[in-house]
Amino acid sequence: MNSRSMLLFSGVILTVFGNLGSALSADQLKYSAKIPSSIVTPDVVHTSIGALHYKDGAPDKNTVTLVYDQLDLSRGIETFMQGMPATSVYAICRGLSEVGVRENQTFGMTESLMDARSLFLTANTTTPYVLSCLNLNTGPVVLQAPPGVLGPVDDAYFRWVTDIGLTGPDAGKGGKYLFLPPGYSGSVPTEGYHVIKSSTNRLLVFFRVFVEHGDIAAAVKSVKTNNQVYPLAAAQTSPQTTFVDISGKQFNTISSNTFEFYDELNSVVQSEPANFVPPETVGLFAAIGIKKDKPFSPDARMKKILTDAVAIGNGAARALLWAPRDPRTKFYADRQWETPFVGNSYLFADGAERILDARSMFFYYATGITPAMADAKPGTGSAYAVAFLDSKGNALDGGKTYKLTLPGPVPAKQFWSFAVYSNQSRSLLETDQKSAGIDNAAPGLKANSDGSYTVSFGPKPPMGQEKNWVQTMPGKGYNVILRLYGPLEPWFDKSWKPGDFELSH
Repeated sequence: MNSRSMLLFSGVILTVFGNLGSALSADQLKYSAKIPSSIVTPDVVHTSIGALHYKDGAPDKNTVTLVYDQLDLSRGIETFMQGMPATSVYAICRGLSEVGVRENQTFGMTESLMDARSLFLTANTTTPYVLSCLNLNTGPVVLQAPPGVLGPVDDAYFRWVTDIGLTGPDAGKGGKYLFLPPGYSGSVPTEGYHVIKSSTNRLLVFFRVFVEHGDIAAAVKSVKTNNQVYPLAAAQTSPQTTFVDISGKQFNTISSNTFEFYDELNSVVQSEPANFVPPETVGLFAAIGIKKDKPFSPDARMKKILTDAVAIGNGAARALLWAPRDPRTKFYADRQWETPFVGNSYLFADGAERILDARSMFFYYATGITPAMADAKPGTGSAYAVAFLDSKGNALDGGKTYKLTLPGPVPAKQFWSFAVYSNQSRSLLETDQKSAGIDNAAPGLKANSDGSYTVSFGPKPPMGQEKNWVQTMPGKGYNVILRLYGPLEPWFDKSWKPGDFELSH
C-alpha cells in the first residue's frame, strides 16, 4: 500500500471512530458524571433581554453582545445609585466656587436666609447657613469654629467626619479644628486643636447659626468675628478669612441626572485617593471606565448605554421616594410620613445589613450626614419627616389646597418648621413666598384653641388663614419636610403624630 493509500485509509478509520465516539451517550463513557440539569446551559435561553444562543455552552457573537450590553447597563445604574454621595459633594463645592467661595479661605453665608433662587437639596429658610469646602491636597487645614453653631463636616463621599458646634468636640463654645489629609505623616500640633483625620482630600463644612430674639444680623456678626479657615502652613501669618453673602444668588449645587453625572463622578475619582471608597466600589466605577489616573472616554456604544443607565437610575431613585417598598421608611403605619434615616442610622445600617435603597434614597433627596440628625436624643439635635403623598396616597398637587394639623403641644424644644420642595429640582419650591414654608415663629401664626396648629398648602390662602398658609403653584408637584429642632420624648415614643395632608373641599 503506497503512502497516499495509507493516508486515505487512516482518514476513513478516524472518521468512523470519530462518528462512533460522538454517538456514544454520556452514561456509556468510562468516566461519566451525573450532570444535573441545573448546571446545564441549553442551546437557546429566552430572557428579558432576548434569546441567548449557545453551541454546547459556548455563546455566539450576538449573545456576547447582548450580555455585555446588559452588564454595562446594570453597572451604570448601580454606579449612579452608589456614586450620588460623591457627585453631591462635588456639585455643592462647584456651585459655591461659582459664586466666589474659595477653598481653604472663604465661607459662603446666607446672611438674609435662603430662598428658592439658590438650588440646594433640602435647604431651609429658618436659620442662616455657613458653608465652605476644604481641600487637603496641599496639607492640613485649620478651621476656627464660632460659638453657638450646629453642623457637620462630611468627606468627599458624604461620610460623616465630625460635628462642629453644639454636638461637636467644642460643645458649642467654639474652637480650632485641624484636618489632616489622607495618610498624613508630618508633624501635628495638638495643643489647642481638635485633630481630625480625613480619608478624602475634599471636605464639606456646613453649619447653622442659631438666631436669638430674631436678631439675624447679630448672629451673622458673631460668625464673621469668630469663624476662620486657613492652611496650617499659613497659621503664623493669620491669613484673613473672607465671607460671601450667598442669599438670593442664583447658582446650582445639585448634581446631574443625565450623562454628565458620570463626568462629575470622574472628577471626584481623579482628585481623591484611589481607595477613597471600598474596593468593590472602586471596581464598580472602573468597570464602566471611571478609574484613577485614566481618562474617562467612553465610545459611542458605552455612552449610549450610560445615558440609558442614568435615566433608569434616576427613575429608580424617584421610585424609592414616592413609592418605597421597604416598610421601615414609614414613621407610622397609618400615616404617609417617611423617614430619611431608615433605622435611625446615619450609616444606613441595620445590624450587618447596609440598607442600599435607603442610602440611595437619602442622597438623591438630601444632603448633610451626621449622627445628630439621624439619631437625635430628646431635647437635642433635630428630627425630620418627609411627605410626598396626601392622605389618600396621591402625589401632592400644587394646584390643590390641603390642610394639615400638628396636634398640640408640638414636641420641639426649640422650634418646628415646614419647608416645601419642588419635585423637579428637589430644591425649595419657586413661589412668591420667600420662606417656601412656615415655622412657629412666623408673624401672625395662629394656634387652635387646643394648642394645635392647622396649616394650609395651596395656590391661594383659605379665608381667614392667610398667616397659616404656605403657597404652592398649579402644575407644580412638591414635597414637604417637617423639622423639629430639639425633638422631645413624644416624638420618639410616637405618642405624638403629625396629621396627613387632607384635601380641602
